[in-house]
Amino acid sequence: MESLPYMIDGFAVALQPTNLMFVFVGALLGTIIGILPGIGATAGIALLLPLTFGLEPVSALIMLCGIYYGSSYGGTAASVLINTPGDGTSVITVFDGYPMARNGRAGAALAVAAVGSFVAGTISVIALSVLAIPFASVALEFGPAENFMLMVFTMSAVSAFTGGSLAKGMFSVFFGLMIATAGIDLQSGQERFTFGFPTLQDGVPFLSIVVGFFALTEVLYQIKAWYAGELKPIKISGKLWCTPEEWRRSIGPITRGGVIGFLVGILPGAGGIIATVLSYATEKRLSKHPEMFGKGAIEGVAGPEAANNSSVSGNLVPLLTLGIPGSGVTAVLLGAFIMYGIQPGPQLMQEQPALVWGLIDSMYVGNVILLVLNLPLIGLFVRILYLPSGILMAGILVVALTGVYSVNNSITEVYLALGFAVVGYFFRKAAIPVAPLILGVVLGNLMEQAFRQGMTISGGDPLIFLSTPVCLILAAFTLFSLLAPTAQHIWSRRRPSAKSLV
Repeated sequence: MESLPYMIDGFAVALQPTNLMFVFVGALLGTIIGILPGIGATAGIALLLPLTFGLEPVSALIMLCGIYYGSSYGGTAASVLINTPGDGTSVITVFDGYPMARNGRAGAALAVAAVGSFVAGTISVIALSVLAIPFASVALEFGPAENFMLMVFTMSAVSAFTGGSLAKGMFSVFFGLMIATAGIDLQSGQERFTFGFPTLQDGVPFLSIVVGFFALTEVLYQIKAWYAGELKPIKISGKLWCTPEEWRRSIGPITRGGVIGFLVGILPGAGGIIATVLSYATEKRLSKHPEMFGKGAIEGVAGPEAANNSSVSGNLVPLLTLGIPGSGVTAVLLGAFIMYGIQPGPQLMQEQPALVWGLIDSMYVGNVILLVLNLPLIGLFVRILYLPSGILMAGILVVALTGVYSVNNSITEVYLALGFAVVGYFFRKAAIPVAPLILGVVLGNLMEQAFRQGMTISGGDPLIFLSTPVCLILAAFTLFSLLAPTAQHIWSRRRPSAKSLV
């Protein structure tokens, strides 16, 4: 209730005609940026930051935040329609979003993503308004040891993606961690596994990995289908909307995803990728038909998309209340604050409440604008799938490789993408899941730095990673996630034998 007067004043700022226009512009630009492979919210905000020079700080920050949450939905459209994640936070949507499109339910996938993002975004903004300061104090308790154990638990959660083979999932995640070691060692300054290529000094480009393992692998698979005479256009079945049964199955995942996304988003360094992974793993564990995940389960779209959108508000908690960026995007936003002579933190909420609450309330408005903007475009988006598969795959190939090359004008990155496409093809033939690999690549450097910091603090004692209640809880969750698939497999084998004795 203490926040209510400030929220009312914030709406007075957010609903000013000029600021409404910048909310719309930010949401629209964010959607476009999200659709384009490889740009993502971080690069998009960085590219457009110079355009905000001369604007009022509130208007500029409102537009930049609009780009942030708008890009979340744009990445969904690319993931569902052409199997190409816009950035890391959209990777999880590929696993069921694209199969839904292949099954003729692309409209339903985009609809549930739009509505789920709106509902979860609204839930998270309410939580941001009411619980920002208390939750920020909890996030401060996470030191290097807790962050390391959080990432270990997230890695172990990949067992949810492995179906009947935990070994394949662990192979995939360690392969991803191996890729993440390439680059310059931040501690010693030595090059590791760069093989003399300057491109690899900053690590293996993430866009090359994502485009190679998803978009180009799909193209290779479709070429194989073309030679077999099986290549046909994707047919859209039913209405471009969800059925009542699909809505019923989506309510729980959207709600849980909204909560998971906000809670994970608060933790520095966690962000939308971990939130989407945990949401997907949770939905698969709770599902009565986990075997449908990866084949077009709508829960696999609804939950992660909700978590992705709500993590945006969670990321803003440490930024606004403590002045600590919790992700790469909020680090760029922190730079925008400083550029305007504003230092985020507890004093900001007291000294400039109109700015803080105007920014928070603009996110309520922005979620409504995104819903109104994107729902009518579903019919336009799915028209892409009416193209003959040969033309569609050729278009994906051109867009994907052009996107990879244009980021750094590097032909080496294009060759890397093609190489990862071949690896991805064999992964697919061997039924090795790609999600753990992507997670290992994304979290590898963060995990390594957290481990080294923890060992430095403890003087080389590894027990620091079990020294706090939070670490012990995360360790227990990790152990459970590793043992649960084996226990489930043993139980499923014993049940038929028990029935045969009756």
